[in-house]
Amino acid sequence: MPTPLIIATRNAHKVQEIREMLPTFRILDLSTLPHAPEVEETGTTFHENSALKAIAISTLTQDLVLADDSGLEVDALGGAPGVYSARYAGDDGDAANNAKLLRELGQEKNRQARFRCVLTLAQGGEVLAHFDGSVDGKILSREAPGPGEAFGYDPLFAPEGYQESFAELGSEIKNRFSHRSRALSKLQSWLLEKPDFTTSHQA
Repeated sequence: MPTPLIIATRNAHKVQEIREMLPTFRILDLSTLPHAPEVEETGTTFHENSALKAIAISTLTQDLVLADDSGLEVDALGGAPGVYSARYAGDDGDAANNAKLLRELGQEKNRQARFRCVLTLAQGGEVLAHFDGSVDGKILSREAPGPGEAFGYDPLFAPEGYQESFAELGSEIKNRFSHRSRALSKLQSWLLEKPDFTTSHQA
């Protein structure tokens, strides 16, 4: 039986991405902990918010818990939206966030940006390790959603070396080098170095 890993989120897109990138794990989400609270993200960095979520949720289960905090940093906006990426335009969703980003940038020529991700692995209220990943690119002048369902800022972000947005490239290509996949790769390497740890947490 694969090692169960609870992702501290109710974001179906994020869970699906992680499930595709970690096929050797039994990926679960907060639906397995229906009474889990919404953890207030009071940190000022991805690292702090990731740890807050991992610690809080890991006190509710014996399984491993993985929390993710990630977002978009735009150079011309001083690193914004950063930790506020998910609610950059309030609670109005991805389309509003993208529209606000384009308004804020306007005709700015410097479109350099990066996606950043920090993962925290925890169990029993204790942090076991942190893993980070990032991918550089640029913000397009208009959305390029591609054939599939758009997710977050993906329709506006073209990774370095590509003219297409993450949304146009699709999940198979995106998952090879996205900020989250790079952080997850470090998690996998960490677990491979600790076979006894992984085995001891089999369901």
